[in-house]
Amino acid sequence: MLPRPRRGDPFWIWMLHGWDVFSWAIIGLLTLVTILGDVPAGDRYGSLALVAALALGYAVVRARPGNPVRLAYGYLVLLILVLGWLSWLRDGFGVLYTVTLTHFVIFVDSLRSAVVYSGLGALAITLGGTLREGWTADHLTTNATSSVAVYAVSIVIALLTPRALAVRDERARLRSRLADAEQRLAEAQKRQGAAEERERIAREIHDTLAQGFASIVVLAEAARAGLAAEPGKSAQQLRSIERTARDNLAEARVLVGAAPRDGSADGAAAGSVAGTLRRTLDRFAEDTGLTVDAELPDVDCDQPTRIALLRCTQESLANVRKHAEASTVGVVLGAGPAGIELEITDDGKGFVPGAAGRGAPGGDGRGAGDADGGGRDGAVPAGGFGLDGMRRRLAEFGGALTVTSSPGEGTRILVTVPAAGTAADGGTLPDGPDTTRTTGLATDGQV
Repeated sequence: MLPRPRRGDPFWIWMLHGWDVFSWAIIGLLTLVTILGDVPAGDRYGSLALVAALALGYAVVRARPGNPVRLAYGYLVLLILVLGWLSWLRDGFGVLYTVTLTHFVIFVDSLRSAVVYSGLGALAITLGGTLREGWTADHLTTNATSSVAVYAVSIVIALLTPRALAVRDERARLRSRLADAEQRLAEAQKRQGAAEERERIAREIHDTLAQGFASIVVLAEAARAGLAAEPGKSAQQLRSIERTARDNLAEARVLVGAAPRDGSADGAAAGSVAGTLRRTLDRFAEDTGLTVDAELPDVDCDQPTRIALLRCTQESLANVRKHAEASTVGVVLGAGPAGIELEITDDGKGFVPGAAGRGAPGGDGRGAGDADGGGRDGAVPAGGFGLDGMRRRLAEFGGALTVTSSPGEGTRILVTVPAAGTAADGGTLPDGPDTTRTTGLATDGQV
């Protein structure tokens, strides 16, 4: 039995069921005419009884769509008998065969059954009409001709319906495949989002907590070594340790969502980028004793860019501390039509970019972690982030990182961030990265 049409089914399926509804509207109209018209009592009550029996059978089948097919075929047998009987009982009631043609398609499960049962219906109205009019060759020919014409229409319907059902089933399969594809895509996007979030958090931990812990370890070692000989300097180093630890605690709270992410908790990221970098450089010079030459004009930029410049400065200074063996660090900040540039140089031992693997001392992975699983201070694990993390952070702004170095010649780090709305290649950027994806609390003490 053909099920009720669903959204997305072909037009032909909807037409069959619409015809089904229309047939009962016509049957209802003929019933009303029978009740109100001038019809002999015997014919009237006989017609009403037959229509009532047909309606009851139809209702039973429709009410129990999950029953075996024989229930639907039982209804078709009843329909054939009612059509033949009404054709014999009433003049013009043979038209009900035309009205109910779709029943012979809806309530069968094969093309053969549709053709056979529809043919039996045509035979029933032919015999019924001929018996009512008189059994003559003319009457039989006339009734048979009209019945065969309608029967031909029923065969066309029966032939077209399987194709419509095939289209419906194919659409159902396509919808199922589409739903599966959408589900797989959603799962893939979820996994990608989780991976990106893990990478972002790892980068934030590296740029803040790991660098802060590295600073604490170095300061603690220096304080312990000079505790007896230089107590004043050791006390200053202990104060730096306390301050760095407090900053790390604030960063940790931000990373777990316990503090605002707008950089306002300690005020480090608020204000100008020049002031933020100046505080970072002052603390670096105080902690390391290195000479820091800085040119930091007041440059106007938004908070995400300011934080990115701060993080790049912190990473570069950490690299200088861990690897460069430098005596002087230079920092130059500038702004032009193309965007903001930050140059950080040192006069240290330098390295060959790309000569060693990522994370190996002296290689392009300088600052990404030492090859033995951590430098002398154990601050950054092997395979960490370092320069790669800086590049990814800048890429969110369409920026770039250039590393220039050679053994014995020091190192130059150039950070370029395009002006707002301008990509590095001269194109157009989106309105800007989401600050919640850029960083957490921007403290100036994590070097």
